[in-house]
Amino acid sequence: MEGTGTELGPYVIERRLAAGGMAEVFVADRRGAHGFSKRVALKRILPQFSKDRAFVRMFIDEAQLVAKLTHPNIVQVFDFGDMDGQLFIAMELVQGANVNRLLRAVAAEGEAVPLEVALHVASQTAHALAYAHGARDDQGQPIGIVHRDVSPANILLTYTGHVKLSDFGIARAFGKETFTDRGHVRGKLGYMSPEQVMAESLSGRSDVFTLCTVLAEMLLAKPLFGTGSNMDVLLRIRDVDLRPLDDAPVPIDADVQQVLRLGLRPSPDERPSASKLARALDELMRQRGFARGPHRLSQLLFRLGLLGDESLQGFDPNSATQPNSVPLRMPEGTSPQKLGVGQRGGEPPPARTEYKMLSESGQLEGPITYLSIIDRIMSGKVSSSTLVCKKDGNFVPANALAEFRRFLNSAALRWDKDPPESDATHTGEFPTAPILHVIHEVSTRFGTGVLSLRNGERRKRIYFVEGRPEFVCSTDKSELLGEFLVENGQCKREDIESALAILSRFEGRIGDALVSLGVLRPMDLFRAIQSHLRQRYLEAFQWSEGSWMFVPRVTSGEEMVTFGDSTPELLRDGVKCMAPEAVVAALAPVWETPIQRHPAPPVAMAQYRLDPTWSAWLNDESELSPRERVSKVCADSPESSRAAIELDLKRALCLGTGCDLLHVSV
Repeated sequence: MEGTGTELGPYVIERRLAAGGMAEVFVADRRGAHGFSKRVALKRILPQFSKDRAFVRMFIDEAQLVAKLTHPNIVQVFDFGDMDGQLFIAMELVQGANVNRLLRAVAAEGEAVPLEVALHVASQTAHALAYAHGARDDQGQPIGIVHRDVSPANILLTYTGHVKLSDFGIARAFGKETFTDRGHVRGKLGYMSPEQVMAESLSGRSDVFTLCTVLAEMLLAKPLFGTGSNMDVLLRIRDVDLRPLDDAPVPIDADVQQVLRLGLRPSPDERPSASKLARALDELMRQRGFARGPHRLSQLLFRLGLLGDESLQGFDPNSATQPNSVPLRMPEGTSPQKLGVGQRGGEPPPARTEYKMLSESGQLEGPITYLSIIDRIMSGKVSSSTLVCKKDGNFVPANALAEFRRFLNSAALRWDKDPPESDATHTGEFPTAPILHVIHEVSTRFGTGVLSLRNGERRKRIYFVEGRPEFVCSTDKSELLGEFLVENGQCKREDIESALAILSRFEGRIGDALVSLGVLRPMDLFRAIQSHLRQRYLEAFQWSEGSWMFVPRVTSGEEMVTFGDSTPELLRDGVKCMAPEAVVAALAPVWETPIQRHPAPPVAMAQYRLDPTWSAWLNDESELSPRERVSKVCADSPESSRAAIELDLKRALCLGTGCDLLHVSV
C-alpha cells in the first residue's frame, strides 16, 4: 500500500505521510472524470487492527462525526470508504506544519512563539472548538462534542498562516458510548485537564483547559506542567500547578495572564466556554493592534524552514507510536528496543539482578533477589547501613544503591523506625475501639498525622492531611503495587519480573518501570495507583485485632495521588468491607439503646452519598434501638433475603452510630 501509484478506490497513493500505532496517513490523489484531480490526506486503519471491532467502530464514528463539521478552522472530511476491508477517511490536506513542530523549531533557536502569533493560533483554535462544542444534528439537537485531544500535534498551521484543528478520533459526543469509553482515560501527557487525569466526566471546558495549556507553552517556550516522570506531570496537572507562569523568563503581560488563568481554573464550572475564550483572545489582539496574525505566522513558519512539506495531519513522529494515547517518556540513553517495549511474548525479559548481603552479625546471605531485600527493608531487617553487593560488585551500604534509596530514605516506606509512641496523642486497642470509630475520629477531629495499626508482625500506616487520607503503606506483601496489578489483570507476573530487572533505573518505582516497558500507559498507572491506595485504605476496616496510635503532624513525604472519593464516601465503603462480626461488635454498646437521627451531624448525611435504602433507614424518625429496628425491618422482609437485609441494615446502623449520623435518644 505504501508504494507510489497504489490505488485505493478512486484514490492513487503518492506516499505515506505519517504513521501511528493503529492508523497511518498518506498523501493521495483523487482522480475523476475529464482529468479532475484533487490531492487529499488519506487516513487508513493499519491492517493488523482492521479486525478490532472497537477500533473500527471508533474510526467509523470519527468519520461520521467530523463529516458533520464544516468550519474554516477544522480539517474537513471529504469521503469515507471501505475497499476490500480497508477502511479509510479522505480529508483536507493541510500544507504547512503543526504547533508541535513550531514549538520545537523556536526552542532550537532559543526563542518563544511571538505573542501575536501565539494569540492568533489560540484564537483560531478556540473558534474551532466553539463551533464543535455548539454543533447540532439534523434534528437541531446538540451533538455535545468534546475533542479531548487539543494538543500541539493536532493544531495544524497552513503556509498561508491559518489554523486548523484536526484529529477528532477520540472526541466524545453525547449518546456515543464508543467515544465515552467510560473509565478509560485518553489524551496526550501534558495536555490533559484535571478532570481527564481523574477520569471524571468531561465537558467542552476540558478542551478550554488544554488549549490554554498549549497557549502557555507557546509563550513560555517550555511545557506548562514541566517534564520529568510521567507521574510528576500528571500530579502537576491534577493540582493545576501554575508556578511556571510566575517564573516565565520573559514576563507574560497581566491581561494575557488573566485570560490564561481563567482558562486554567481547576473547576470546569469556573472556566469560560470556548466561545468566550475566543472573544477574550480576539479582544487582546484588538487592544494591541494585532491584525496581521496569519501574515506573521506565515513569515515565522517560512523563517524557521517549516514550509517544505505537508502537515502531519495530527500525527507526531516524535511522540507516541500509538495515536491518541499518552506518549511514553524513555529514560535518557535508552530506547524502546533496549527496554523491550512492545515485546511481550517476544524477546526474553532482561536478566534478573541478584544481590548478596552481610547481616549485622557478619553472616553472608545470597544470592537473593531484589524483591527479597525490599521485603526485609519493609520488615525492618535491612537498614541504610546494611552492606549489600550487587552482582559481583563491592559491598556498599544499602542506601548507596539507587534502587533501594527510595525505600530506605522514605519515612513512610521504611519499617525499622516508627514514630515514637510518646508522640502519640491517641492510642487504643481493637476491638475495644472499632476501626470505624477510630478512622472517623481521625478524619473529623485529629487532622494531619499518621494512624499506625499493628497486629503482631503485621503493620499498616494511613497518613491523613487535614482529615483526608492521602497515603497508605503496609508490610503485607500481598498489598504491594505489583501484586495488585497482577491480581487485577493489568499485567502479568512476567511483566513484574521484567520491571524488577530494570528497577534501578527508576529509583525503585515499579510503576515507572512498567510504563517504560510498554506494559502500562502513564494514565493506566495513575489510575492503578489510585485504586491501589483505595484498596489498601479499605482493607484497614477489616482489622478487628491489634493496637493503634495516632501521631499528629507527621506526613509521608510521598507523591500524593488522591483516592478519587470524598472522605465520607470512603467511610461508607469502609463499613461495607467490615467483617460481619466486626459490625456486630461495633453495634454492641448501643444494641439495646434507643437511637435517633442526629439533628446536626459533624458531616452532613448527603456527603456520604448513600443509596436510597440506607438513606431511608438512617432518616427513620422513630426512636428505636438497633435491635428493634432490625426486628421491624426483617419482619417485613421475604424469608429468602432476610439474612442479607439484616446484615445490610446492621452495616447502615454501624455507619450511622460510628459517624454520629445517629445518636442516643435523650
